[in-house]
Amino acid sequence: MDNRMGEVQVFLRVVDTGSFSEAARQTRTTPSTVSKLIARIESRLGVRLIERSTRRLSLTEEGRLFYERGRAMVEAFDSFERELTMGASSTGGTVRVSTSVGIGVHGLEPLLPEFWKEYPNIVIDLSLSDEVVDLYLDRTDVALRVGPLADSTLTARRIGAVKRRIVGTPDYFAHHGVPTSLEDLSRHNCLGFNFRRAGPIWPVGDRGRVADRQIAGTLLANNGETVRRMVLAGVGIARLGDIHLRDDLATGRLVEVMPDFGDGDLDEIHALYLGGKLVPHRIRLFLDFIVPRLQARLAA
Repeated sequence: MDNRMGEVQVFLRVVDTGSFSEAARQTRTTPSTVSKLIARIESRLGVRLIERSTRRLSLTEEGRLFYERGRAMVEAFDSFERELTMGASSTGGTVRVSTSVGIGVHGLEPLLPEFWKEYPNIVIDLSLSDEVVDLYLDRTDVALRVGPLADSTLTARRIGAVKRRIVGTPDYFAHHGVPTSLEDLSRHNCLGFNFRRAGPIWPVGDRGRVADRQIAGTLLANNGETVRRMVLAGVGIARLGDIHLRDDLATGRLVEVMPDFGDGDLDEIHALYLGGKLVPHRIRLFLDFIVPRLQARLAA
């Protein structure tokens, strides 16, 4: 009997647990049986799916694709069975979401109460971090990601773009002066970030040209909300995405300086997810609800 669905489920368990022995324990079999099953899949496909070492397991590119499609297939089948027994309106399950702190606090969180009114049985497992997560290793269903996208097998839906603005409090500028040129930035406490993809530079535009300006300050944080709060406290100035700043700029708590230097300073925002056309129903419902509402907020 063809039991490829069962083989896929064991493969997913190996990847999710990171261990042949733990996958064997959970499936009530032996590590050697699990190892032979994975080898049988690889032999049938003619590709290596998992690189084995004494310390850890890691997926090959083919293994990532097999995991993505296999996981989507199993979850779609589970969702299909639940819909038949409970009805589509009773769709439940968990959607694991990762997003930057700014997008999460100012964009996603305000939409969740309305989402649960329509889909009360769907659990949102939400993680906020400005670090880029690995959807496979972190078992994430959807990532709302800011910045350029790397080549991958993930599916991307564009949400919009955020503009970076240089801001500070009126009181700070009253005491330290208002910067009007790139050279002026060296005389200010420029607050920044400490995650790997951020460096001590601000790529600010100058009359149509982009210049990387070295900056220095007394704070390096791993998220934009911490930087924003320190700017509001009058500690210094910062270059932040405008999704963090809309309410502060509207009320005058913060003011933008050097606006002409940020004309081309934009970051794209995408929703990334596994599964392509086979995305599970609960994840499709989440994306179809959240994405157009985030697009409308950014467009505004």
